[in-house]
Amino acid sequence: MIIAIPDDYHGAVSQLDCFARLSGHEVRVFREAAPPTETLLRNLSGAEIIVPIRERTRFTRDLIAALPGLRLFSQTGRSTRHIDIAACTERGVAVAAGTHASPHTVAEHTWALILSALRHIPEDAALMKRGEWRARFSTGLRGKTLGIFGLGMIGKLIAAPASAFGMRVLVYGRESSFVAAREAGYEVAGNKADLFAKSDVLCVMLRLSPGTRGIVTAKDLARMKPTALFVNTARAELVAPGALVDALKNGRPGLAVTDVYENEPVLGGDHPLLRLDNAVCTPHSAWLERETYELYFGEAFDNVLAFLSGKPANIVNPEVFAKHET
Repeated sequence: MIIAIPDDYHGAVSQLDCFARLSGHEVRVFREAAPPTETLLRNLSGAEIIVPIRERTRFTRDLIAALPGLRLFSQTGRSTRHIDIAACTERGVAVAAGTHASPHTVAEHTWALILSALRHIPEDAALMKRGEWRARFSTGLRGKTLGIFGLGMIGKLIAAPASAFGMRVLVYGRESSFVAAREAGYEVAGNKADLFAKSDVLCVMLRLSPGTRGIVTAKDLARMKPTALFVNTARAELVAPGALVDALKNGRPGLAVTDVYENEPVLGGDHPLLRLDNAVCTPHSAWLERETYELYFGEAFDNVLAFLSGKPANIVNPEVFAKHET
């Protein structure tokens, strides 16, 4: 069986313990970052099973049609929004999705970014390596307000440590966020404008959907304090295009940290946030943790083996089997 794993630009998959589960099969791992369509098709040619890494490649109807031997997508993680499920079903291609999520690694990375930015850790480390010494104040957290826009699974983990730092937690989002906030004893913002205006550190932790795309506007960001920190470790598209860069140039908010970008990977320093001194950026590495990779890929590989054994598991388009039988 030919199994293709595209988009492993970190070169991490073959280092995993769970990779051994695919022994006996021809596994082709490709490290190109966002290759052109022609290269992608050449890489995937002949593949009977594809294991996508999260949502790095969009598998459109045309792309799926160009892979006649394809029988299964075994997705790492839960999301399959980057795969045209209808096209797969029409062509007899099953799609298996993960059932696990790893919210802890994103929450940990979010706090690492917050503390790094407010304590100027990246700049200080670079200065010391150059033999220089900093002479400017950091920003403490005690008595400050942590705003959470979307108190879901990850948002709850980010909010929890705030009390240890002596912070107030202010929440806004859907009704489920309000319920969770009240249960935890957090304050609820009267509206979105209130959240942005009062937060000293504001974390956007929403799921990306048609309703949340661009939900953070230039007007929202302009309401933030010039001393505030804006945090996005969720999805870049939650912020209106160009709004964060313009806001940082205008000084409201004064700082931003991000781990997510509209087009990934960002190569050659080709992103406007990387040219700003008041932005701390990491390469969508919040989930780049060995335990998380073992969890996601272990399940994806198990789904491959289940499919090959004739006992498919976690299939999001089960109707594909009925269609194939007819």
